[in-house]
Amino acid sequence: MTGEIYQTSPHGGSSESLTLKFLDLHQVEMIDEALSSLEGFGEVRLILQKGKLRFVVTQQSHDALKWQPGHLANSEE
Repeated sequence: MTGEIYQTSPHGGSSESLTLKFLDLHQVEMIDEALSSLEGFGEVRLILQKGKLRFVVTQQSHDALKWQPGHLANSEE
């Protein structure tokens, strides 16, 4: 699984290319979406099976010191 990504510099400079050795663009987009879905505290785990990315697992954490009744149920909708 290899790929090449072309990205325009956010500062208006020239475009850059990045050669990927393990992931393809589709998988990078999926990981980025998983990271974007987390609020506050959380983690994204990548699960490999037979040397290939098989699962992307997201886990949302909540600060027990700031807990309010009903907050956990509402944050998962």
